[in-house]
Amino acid sequence: QVQLVESGGGLVQPGGSLRLSCAASGFTYSMYAMSWYRQAPGKERERVATIGSTGGSVNYADSVKGRFTISRDNAKNMAYLQMNSLKPEDTAVYYCNVYMGVNYWGKGTLVTVSS
Repeated sequence: QVQLVESGGGLVQPGGSLRLSCAASGFTYSMYAMSWYRQAPGKERERVATIGSTGGSVNYADSVKGRFTISRDNAKNMAYLQMNSLKPEDTAVYYCNVYMGVNYWGKGTLVTVSS
């Protein structure tokens, strides 16, 4: 079965950095695009970044462009989200996602940006 397990969240001060990881299993990882989403308290889940199956194409939400970088390692079935220059409004639960006709989600990892 498809499993996505996020890690790397935590408490960070404004301007700081975090790197999120997503371990994927149960499907042919190298064939699918991977995405990161986030959901802040009281808000809808929003897409943050997507990377193509080979890593050759990436796109980002306007709110994170220039600060976040998505990447993947197909040999390790891993996806990453490097987050720099974090702001309080980046506080959210971050989810790893793969779409294969239906959406699959991890359980999420909490990122809190606060002084």
